[in-house]
Amino acid sequence: MKPQLISFKLCPFVQRSVILLKEKGVDYDITYIDLNSPPGWFKEISPLGKVPVLRVGEQSIFESAVIMEYLDEVNPPSLHPSDPLRKALNRAWMEFGSELFMGQFQMIRSPDAESFEQKLKALKDNLAKLETHIAGPFFNGDTFNLIDAAYAPLFMRSQLLENWHPLALLQGLPRVEAWSQRLLARDTVKESVIDNFSELFRLHIANSEGYGAELFDEK
Repeated sequence: MKPQLISFKLCPFVQRSVILLKEKGVDYDITYIDLNSPPGWFKEISPLGKVPVLRVGEQSIFESAVIMEYLDEVNPPSLHPSDPLRKALNRAWMEFGSELFMGQFQMIRSPDAESFEQKLKALKDNLAKLETHIAGPFFNGDTFNLIDAAYAPLFMRSQLLENWHPLALLQGLPRVEAWSQRLLARDTVKESVIDNFSELFRLHIANSEGYGAELFDEK
């Protein structure tokens, strides 16, 4: 039975699971919905009204971290480190990565330049906390793990923002920058989004009415 993911086209959290499934060579289906006007059936399968949701037969699994853990477990071999302490540390830093997504989102939607600069600094400061924990070339060393799949969507969006307006997010962070570039060069990451992702992401920012709409506007 193929796993069925339900999300929206720009969701970074479903992208984590897509990368995981592609790394494992697992076939899957994905259904995109409009979160502003979700279908009635979605409210029945998502108690929190959030995406992503994973349908397994008649059952629904929600919360992106839980979905990733389930997909990893039922499609061996695991992409988690085998050492219990290392695995726990990876899970902790994956949760940290989820907070970075929220920081990036809030930065884009800042109401003015002052707020944007404050949130940009906070995001840079948090990214700096990763620097000494990256073994390289991937987070734990030579092997691509679940944590790498978890961070790739963040770096993909950061790179697009840098392309549209220099932010120097990774300046002075050689390990984070090298890790980011290694992930973004990976086919499973490149193929984890829809074809017009960049265009839709920019349109999403333009429609946000925040300071980012002006800063990242197409010149």
